[in-house]
Amino acid sequence: MPSDAVLYQAAALCLTYPDDDLYARLPLLREAAPPLREFTDHAAVTPRPELAEHYVRVFDSGDRHSLRLSRWYDEGDRRDGMSPARLTDLYRRHGLEFTGEELPDFLPSVLEFAARTGDTGPLTAHRAGLERLRIRLTGHGTPYAAVLNAVCATLPTVCTDP
Repeated sequence: MPSDAVLYQAAALCLTYPDDDLYARLPLLREAAPPLREFTDHAAVTPRPELAEHYVRVFDSGDRHSLRLSRWYDEGDRRDGMSPARLTDLYRRHGLEFTGEELPDFLPSVLEFAARTGDTGPLTAHRAGLERLRIRLTGHGTPYAAVLNAVCATLPTVCTDP
């Protein structure tokens, strides 16, 4: 079984736009992170343009399956989760500068942060939102749901107490 850090780094790669880097690393991802095999096996047999089109349909078509964690706050309730500004501050405290094209609350960025630092606080803080995203991806029938399944399985269960 892979360490959570390996799983988080692999999941971050799987949840980014499918490019040459992802396809080059699929065999390594498959071996290093067995919980992601459903996705990596699918990606390995899916032509790159087809997977890229699917990625855009799933993640770039409005907020229904957004990979921006701030999208998944409960409406009107900002207690849970971390704002992009708080995430940027957290990255800096760990000696990391956020320089990516994406915003700091982009799930692959948060997963990579957790993999590099061992700090799963941002993932745990967004646990309820990750679960909502996981359920939506599962209902949509996309292989990306397997990636969220694996990530969510590493986190504490969602507390439903008021």
